[in-house]
Amino acid sequence: MSRAKILLENGTVLDAEANLNDKTVLGELVFNTAMTGYQEILTDPSYASQIVVMTYPLIGNYGVEKEFAVSKKIQVSAFIIKENSETPLDGVMSLSDYLLTNDILCLSNVDTRKITKIIRSTGSINCLITTDEITDKHRKMLAEYEFPKNVVELSCEKKTEKFPAVGEKIADFALIDYGVKSSIVEQLQLSGADVTVFPYDVSTETILDGNFDAVMLSNGAGNPKDVNIETVKNLIGKLPIFGICLGHQLLALALGGDTFKLKFGHRGANHPIINLETGKVFISSQNHGFAVDEKSLPSTATITHKNVNDGTVEGFCDKSKKITCVQFHPEATPGPEDAREIFQNWVKSASRGNVHA
Repeated sequence: MSRAKILLENGTVLDAEANLNDKTVLGELVFNTAMTGYQEILTDPSYASQIVVMTYPLIGNYGVEKEFAVSKKIQVSAFIIKENSETPLDGVMSLSDYLLTNDILCLSNVDTRKITKIIRSTGSINCLITTDEITDKHRKMLAEYEFPKNVVELSCEKKTEKFPAVGEKIADFALIDYGVKSSIVEQLQLSGADVTVFPYDVSTETILDGNFDAVMLSNGAGNPKDVNIETVKNLIGKLPIFGICLGHQLLALALGGDTFKLKFGHRGANHPIINLETGKVFISSQNHGFAVDEKSLPSTATITHKNVNDGTVEGFCDKSKKITCVQFHPEATPGPEDAREIFQNWVKSASRGNVHA
């Protein structure tokens, strides 16, 4: 183990142990409150260009297995934990080996509670980590750092792939990939959908020529206002459209609504959501730093879900335009599976040409 320094945008410096030498990393610093699911978090494209702090104090105790990854690579810029368990289950790769193999900087033996309290107080902030001594050069690098506007381009697959339904096919979905988790595709398949995944820059004509029953807009990283939404705008009213996380925000913008940056975001596997139509409260998995401005949505839109903690919009529909979307992650991975029935509802409604949550 080598030593590293964590330099926060507010000037705070913390010491930590590092798994790599000769490394300097920049990124937006965010925290996640999940107790498990660290491999899914590491591989979630929505974390591209971010440095993730885990609030749970012991990470790595069950190791790493291929089946739990939700993309083909580790997406985080760096990983910060209180304590790393070096003795996972027999026959399973350790978290340490996984991060080393992928050349991802991991810091441990650091006061993650202090970091979390700083983020909650100041909001999500930029951060520099270096295994060298901090110099004026590092401070200048941090001061000049800007979160990449092309993070969607950097984090998603740039190809078209087809995935068949599991069991009886009842609908054909086009999915626009802004950084999709593989588990979203899997839940659509399990619900009876053939899924064709297109890159983020797919044209309207390509989607319409595909004879699809519906379109899904995926999750993804960064500010929704940095994403080109012309295709989304052009598809509205022509096909049923569903959205998750970033996809939910893009639909709001395409309808003429607005989004705003949350102070420190919602990231974890324990966020309570209320379904305003049924009054049912359930626990959700979340990973987003932006939210939809409720008052900016058109009069044809109906809010369907809200966050119990802060009242932010967690879902809306516009039946006149065949739009239904949610901010939270119904696929979970990691987290509770309370909302997975949403996929079944969406696929069934697409097969009938109707839309409901």
